[in-house]
Amino acid sequence: MAIQFQIVGHVAVITLDAPDAHNALTIGDLIHLRKVLGTCQDDDQVRVIVLTGRGEQAFCAGVNLKENLPVPGSLASAALKSREAEAEEGGYARLFDLSDLEIWKPIIAAINGQCLGGGLELALQCDLRIAAVDACFALPEVTQASVPLAGGVQYLLRTVAAAHAMKLALTGARIDSDEALRIGLISECVQHERLMPTAMALAQCIAANGPLAVQASKRLALQTAHLSPRDFVAQTHLVWGLLRDSKDRQEGQNATAQGRAPRYTGA
Repeated sequence: MAIQFQIVGHVAVITLDAPDAHNALTIGDLIHLRKVLGTCQDDDQVRVIVLTGRGEQAFCAGVNLKENLPVPGSLASAALKSREAEAEEGGYARLFDLSDLEIWKPIIAAINGQCLGGGLELALQCDLRIAAVDACFALPEVTQASVPLAGGVQYLLRTVAAAHAMKLALTGARIDSDEALRIGLISECVQHERLMPTAMALAQCIAANGPLAVQASKRLALQTAHLSPRDFVAQTHLVWGLLRDSKDRQEGQNATAQGRAPRYTGA
């Protein structure tokens, strides 16, 4: 099985485990990954998710084309079906799009080696990205007369400055981890042996906060960024009101008053 999953404390670690294929994913792998992410969202024990790839060669090289056949029949017909029905007919493009899963728990990408094509699109859908010094990044689709299949260009434009995003999108060129850090594609660059410890330390720091507040913050960030200040402040006020009387908020206030670490339960 190319998707490995374990829970460490309040952190779920999902590992793409197909190193011989540079952790490229088959249709079955993508379906399994989506199910695991859904399980993490619904499991109250899980507060943060770390996504990484097995080995030192690759985080994910996108779709495993050797295992997938072209979509049979009408592309229009397949596109109007559910993701699952399309996948049964050999379609994989929409499986890389995770937005329909509504994962509000933070996802940290721990990027080792190649992060290319669909692999970079997966990483861009994570909330934080940490990379090993030997990592490299690219959306090479234009060099193959195609476009990124899951909104990679648009995600890049939301992540880094337009000049950098368009250069990557239009040239298909690879950049190393130093350049990725410089342009803000990743937030930290570490030695390979420090990659997972660094990602786990960050995950545990986030997991120590109020879990409902963390999820609400992510949801607000994703769902209200396009709104005017008047509208996003109004939405924020509604969420603040929902959390105001929660047990965790009361615990946070008590812990502050008593000079101790809070013990949050997600209630």
